[in-house]
Amino acid sequence: MGSIVLFGPPGAGKGTQAQRIMEHTGLPQVSTGDMLRAAVKAGTQVGLEAKRYMDEGALVPDEVILALIEERIQEPDAVDGVMFDGFPRTVPQAEALSELADISHVLAIEVPDERIVERICGRLTCGTCGTVFHDTFNPVPADGCSCGQFEEKRRVDDNEETVLNRLDAYHRQTSPLAAWYLERGLFHRVDGDRDIAAITADLLALLE
Repeated sequence: MGSIVLFGPPGAGKGTQAQRIMEHTGLPQVSTGDMLRAAVKAGTQVGLEAKRYMDEGALVPDEVILALIEERIQEPDAVDGVMFDGFPRTVPQAEALSELADISHVLAIEVPDERIVERICGRLTCGTCGTVFHDTFNPVPADGCSCGQFEEKRRVDDNEETVLNRLDAYHRQTSPLAAWYLERGLFHRVDGDRDIAAITADLLALLE
């Protein structure tokens, strides 16, 4: 098996499934966001270059991201491949990545937009202890949070308009990528609107 690319819209449960794939395959998760923050903190040459763009509020160019990836996949834990999370986002990025890494599987966790909206817009946390609740799937108990000092907290961007905008951007971005990987026989869709264990089972079956 080579490296894996994991796709999924916000709220699809990608984080949970990424963790399970890592535990099963031993492949390290490579998130470009995490790598950027780590490189900036470490003050590496690529990190300093990335910081210059980030400080200006500009997008970090592909060549900088790809230089980070090239560094990362040469580390000892990446000898059997990695799991890319959140990259590539465009066809040119996918083309460049194919020169650096052997991609064996592209897995897309798909959930209908209306379910994503329901999942994200119903989220709330206890501002006191951080426990996560959901209006539908995990409501706050009648007697309040177990910490005894329930304080409702919702993210300001967890509203329908913002979530739909994020989903629209995701679909526009990933549609050409899906087609590009489909042509190469690497793209696999998994129904993400089911029990977590069933989704994991399908993902692992595809990898085997």
